Amino acid sequence: MNQQNTIQNPEAQVPKTPQMNDRDFTNDMLSTEKYLTDSYSTALNEASNEPLYQDLLSIFTETQNMQRELYDLMFQKGWYKLEAADQQKLQQSYQQFKGYSNQFPYGNTTIH
Repeated sequence: MNQQNTIQNPEAQVPKTPQMNDRDFTNDMLSTEKYLTDSYSTALNEASNEPLYQDLLSIFTETQNMQRELYDLMFQKGWYKLEAADQQKLQQSYQQFKGYSNQFPYGNTTIH
């Protein structure tokens, strides 16, 4: 990854030992929350019972919020890097998908 295109906070140092450290534990929790969010999303799509759907939706929301908090923590501590988007690629994607609007079944809906 090109250093100029990397978005990252200064990395909080953790011990370099065979044992799991704070970064390892936090990364493991983040991965678990991502997996749970995906699983609850599938369950929501397939729930036919309304009370069950509402319970799953509540759990999904809590799980998604925890995933975001863990991501924020990792980013703040410099343990999560992002790659800056290339403006030219963004513009190309925008133009590509903007052109798909004429294929919408209910008229030419504009993408903003």
